[in-house]
Amino acid sequence: MAAESTPEPGTPGDAGTTSGATGSDGPRHRRQRGRRKGVLIAAWTAAGVLVLGGTGVGYLYFKLNGNIKSVDIDQALGTDRPTKVDNGSENILVLGSDTRSGTNKKLGGGTDDGSARSDTAMVIHVYEGHRKASVVSIPRDTLIDRPACTDTHGTTHDAASGVMFNSAYSTGGAACAVKTVESISGIRMDHYLEVDFSGFEKLIDELGGVRVTTTKAIDDPDSHLRLKAGTHTLTGEQALGLVRTRHGVGDGSDLGRIQLQQAFVKALVNQVKHVGLFTSGTKLYDLADTATKAVTADSRLGSLNSLMSFANGLKGISAANMNMVTMPVRYDPSNLNRVIVAEAKAKQVWTALKNDRAIPKAATEGTATGEAAGVVTSS
Repeated sequence: MAAESTPEPGTPGDAGTTSGATGSDGPRHRRQRGRRKGVLIAAWTAAGVLVLGGTGVGYLYFKLNGNIKSVDIDQALGTDRPTKVDNGSENILVLGSDTRSGTNKKLGGGTDDGSARSDTAMVIHVYEGHRKASVVSIPRDTLIDRPACTDTHGTTHDAASGVMFNSAYSTGGAACAVKTVESISGIRMDHYLEVDFSGFEKLIDELGGVRVTTTKAIDDPDSHLRLKAGTHTLTGEQALGLVRTRHGVGDGSDLGRIQLQQAFVKALVNQVKHVGLFTSGTKLYDLADTATKAVTADSRLGSLNSLMSFANGLKGISAANMNMVTMPVRYDPSNLNRVIVAEAKAKQVWTALKNDRAIPKAATEGTATGEAAGVVTSS
């Protein structure tokens, strides 16, 4: 059920539309291409963070380091977690947060009720050798059994049955979101990254916008997005509207929105390749400054040194080696606005990742899907 513009779910890297860099093929240009690859793995939520791996921030260390917010997931969750599989792979939970307060309210709409939700959730599995990755989107409208959890303030939250997936974050923040994903997947999350509305907008603007082509008009007053059919260079606010829209195109489902998100990721990857981040020290610093202010990380990534080391380990992953799928689900027969986990097929996905193997194509065939595939493509 991956979007048309994403790779097939059989083997990571079977498909991809990125091309090699132009110009000389000497060692200097090969190094620049390697650095560009550092932004590809974590899609829009981690794009700015991973760029740090190619920078020489030096004397700017303390300023950038002071920007980073962190949460101690390990302390909050304790030892009642899946065992870490020591096979050279890593799993990262990446969330786009949906707070309605402050600067974010004018960007995302909705009521400022003081709450926050996980508007976008992706589990990124980095395979042994750090040359390829699989990305599993988790629909926020999935009905799940949320486990009891303790948040980073020490408050314990009771378990709940038949609740939406994104309630985990609104109930207990990052720690409860991680606990819930680990409960669903049976896989331990090694790291956590989060970007909020305003941070995402600024990251896209620092990149100079993202160029996409829409095959249909999109009009969604809820996400403040209106685009005619055609080619557009999206501003940060427009890009945010695109990855959040669900009523402006297709069947209005969360699954359709995920298809748009996956297509946008492909466009973002193509855009980053052409921006020339590594030829301008000022541009690179501005992006790093924006990224470190926008991102919340787990405590083991909560310093500039840790983020840079993490990013350096991901430079070999390109868009062609990223396989993007959606967790297998089916529509809830009692409420078609919700989905439930297709247990047997989802187990195939999580078992493959736990064993550091490619997700089998059969795992994502014949499950519920949206109607927004092909509406957005890379230009």
